[in-house]
Amino acid sequence: QVQLVESGGGLVQAGGSLRLSCAASGSIFSINSMGWYRQAPGKQRDLVADITNGGSTIYLDSVKGRYTISRDNAKNTVYLQMSSLQPEDTAMYYCKAVIRSWSGKKDYWGKGTLVTVSS
Repeated sequence: QVQLVESGGGLVQAGGSLRLSCAASGSIFSINSMGWYRQAPGKQRDLVADITNGGSTIYLDSVKGRYTISRDNAKNTVYLQMSSLQPEDTAMYYCKAVIRSWSGKKDYWGKGTLVTVSS
């Protein structure tokens, strides 16, 4: 069974930094894209950043220049380095990966890690 586990969230002051990690485990044949989404209370879940297995990246406009997504394919892990954090970045951050396993090619989600930025 494939699962994603996020870590690294927490409380940080405005202007601070955090690094999120998301590790995929289980009977994994291959991982295509890996990405981070966020959802603030009462709002929709938005794509924050995504990275392909070839290393191509995309970012939400509001985080460009502040966030960096990276991945370690040997560890099946994706990271999100967040800097210059602002209160509007406060949200639950979710990891998503497109994984091929015995169940075929599917999207898998983590349970989320909370990021709170105080002013």
